[in-house]
Amino acid sequence: MKKYCFTFLIIISSVLFTACCDASGSASESAASPVTHFEPLGNISENNKNIYVILKVMDSSYWQVIMNGCKAAGEDLGCNVYCGGTNNETDWQGQRVLIEEALAAKPDAIILSPDDSIELSSDIDKIHELGIPIALIDTAANTESFDIVYMTDNLYAGQNAAKEMIACLREAGYSDYDDISVGIMVGTAKSQTINERLAGFYLYWANNAPGKWNIISDIMNCNGNIDQGDGMANDFLAAHPDVVGLYATNNGPTRVLASVVKDNGRQDITVVGFDFSDEIRELIESDDFRASTVLQRQYDMGYRAVGSVLDILAGNTPPVRFIDTGVVTVNKESMSQPEVMEVMDMNQE
Repeated sequence: MKKYCFTFLIIISSVLFTACCDASGSASESAASPVTHFEPLGNISENNKNIYVILKVMDSSYWQVIMNGCKAAGEDLGCNVYCGGTNNETDWQGQRVLIEEALAAKPDAIILSPDDSIELSSDIDKIHELGIPIALIDTAANTESFDIVYMTDNLYAGQNAAKEMIACLREAGYSDYDDISVGIMVGTAKSQTINERLAGFYLYWANNAPGKWNIISDIMNCNGNIDQGDGMANDFLAAHPDVVGLYATNNGPTRVLASVVKDNGRQDITVVGFDFSDEIRELIESDDFRASTVLQRQYDMGYRAVGSVLDILAGNTPPVRFIDTGVVTVNKESMSQPEVMEVMDMNQE
């Protein structure tokens, strides 16, 4: 039954994304934007294996932490790690360019976080056909050609975010009999990760939120653009002045919504997002706002992915292909808990 519900919710979210994107025209495919070309993470030795890592949103604190994990693994495990990536989480064309650059360098293994779970599937197939081990991090792809993926169980994480939103709204004093609404912003319409987090949120909300509590169908899609997201969020608040909660599915939209809520002095709005940026941390630590974030273990994703491809190169087949690295929820009450503090420390750039 859960499988059918999940599939149904994915279809719904895809339709909503399509309507939103078509209305603005902002999700149309365009030429690849400039990419960050490969640079070594740490010292290079001619005798070491060469691992090429391709990420997204290279200037994001989230991805900087993943790079830290990859760098530490290279130093600890004795391999050369080269890292490159795109500057926008929708730029799958740019990642395709980087994949070709990596292949031209004859890598021993590739680690990829795909900007598009569908468009890059053929590229992953190509890497696999060449006999090059490939690990995915953060985001899976619509293919079976990868060796292992380290990521969050995003359906569960989305449900966890909805659970936190409901709890926060109850703490704010809303009852089952109040007519209230929450809004949603996503970073892209074409990420399996985001679709799963959205589906999980809807699933938990449908099963646990009071019947009079509503999710606004006008989903904001900032397409990985912070500036675009800022204007979109302000327009959304103007169109829905009575909204009491905002959910962001990933790091960029979380930064946007936290900033817009703070700048507008909207202490009546609860923000629940993902990852740990300066913007959401400031909101969580403030006595004037109510905010939470679902924090991933992305340092572990990077570190363990490097270790896994080295194991594969040594002839060891991973016992399982999907590894859930887990999440913790950060709010004012949980920030002092040892487990949460440990993950927060790992999430510092």
